[in-house]
Amino acid sequence: MPQLGATPLAPVARPKTRTSVPSPAHIRSTIAALAAPPEELRAVAAYHKALSDPTRLRLMQRLAEGPATVNELTSHVDLSQPLVSFHLHRLKAAGIVETRRVGREVICTLGRDVLTHFRARERVLLGLAS
Repeated sequence: MPQLGATPLAPVARPKTRTSVPSPAHIRSTIAALAAPPEELRAVAAYHKALSDPTRLRLMQRLAEGPATVNELTSHVDLSQPLVSFHLHRLKAAGIVETRRVGREVICTLGRDVLTHFRARERVLLGLAS
């Protein structure tokens, strides 16, 4: 019980709650979702992203000579097997490399017609086809 003549207690100051500000990454992803490019352009972008890494280009150079196992590709680029598998997954997702399992081995091949197909498709999308 408060005493008579005592000064009343000041109300407890609560910290002001800030409205959360979205991060720059969240803003970029929202803008990208709103202005999503057509599926054809996304496929061409994925193709170019797959070709943008020197290790992937080295893997493609080796596969241009003929089919190879993941172990052979690992020896060729002198990287760890998980890292080579990661790069092969990116190439496979872009449709550049095809894989098949033979027993315990994974045989990788370069889709030769894929390169000419993407080149022609890209020229049409960009309006450069004659």
